[in-house]
Amino acid sequence: MIISALILSLVSLTVLISCKKNSTNDGNARLQVYLTDDAGDYEAVYIDVKDVQINVTGDSSNGWQSLQGVKADVYDVMKLVNDDDTLLTESNIPSGRLHQLRLVLGTENYVKIEGTTQLIKLETPSAQQSGLKLNIQQDVLDGILYTITLDFDVAKSIVKTGNNKYILKPTIRTILNAAGGSIKGVVMPKTFLSAVYAVKGVDTIASTFTDSDGGYLIRGLVAGTYGVFYKPSDVTYKDSLRTNISVSTEAITKIDTTFLHQ
Repeated sequence: MIISALILSLVSLTVLISCKKNSTNDGNARLQVYLTDDAGDYEAVYIDVKDVQINVTGDSSNGWQSLQGVKADVYDVMKLVNDDDTLLTESNIPSGRLHQLRLVLGTENYVKIEGTTQLIKLETPSAQQSGLKLNIQQDVLDGILYTITLDFDVAKSIVKTGNNKYILKPTIRTILNAAGGSIKGVVMPKTFLSAVYAVKGVDTIASTFTDSDGGYLIRGLVAGTYGVFYKPSDVTYKDSLRTNISVSTEAITKIDTTFLHQ
């Protein structure tokens, strides 16, 4: 609800003044990376995720950079079936061509066979230790939120050898999608922060705060029509609402400057 969101935003506003990042688009897209799984004939498959990297230069040897905030952990991918997934990272990336993504795995990879309690170590070929390179080769646009789903095919990724050992040779399908569109604008005066909400009826769909120049950018909105509600931190100024704001997938809807009044 809008009222609940407003109360929460005003409580946290002081903290956000000192630590928030610029909310407007600055040559970056936003990328979320999810891990999911196709079913396989195992009780559990534990994959040791150490890092997620991207390549936007086309140099497959030296053009790699780690994404921020990667949730390095050991994941049981057998729990990520039937459209369940887990968010590995959400990070800004340069707009332009996204050439490749690399999933870097550690050594703590195990498989558990149905009807047993023993964990069997998955041997990882040396070629995989530097990371599994996945081709993307798609353009990403400034100011747009994208998602990549790493679809881990367990049946093809685990190979049983003749001496009863198991080898991990990851087979992963990548799915890159634009997660809706964005709304961009400026609020004046810019001498104080304002909370900005994309709303439908009485429900808040997404929110952000203005930056030091009064700019804001709300990403990841499903295509449709929204209201944009403005809540100034300076209580001598009145709230404001813009209506009938149309959003399209993989596009930025720019709103002309909103002037708040006392």
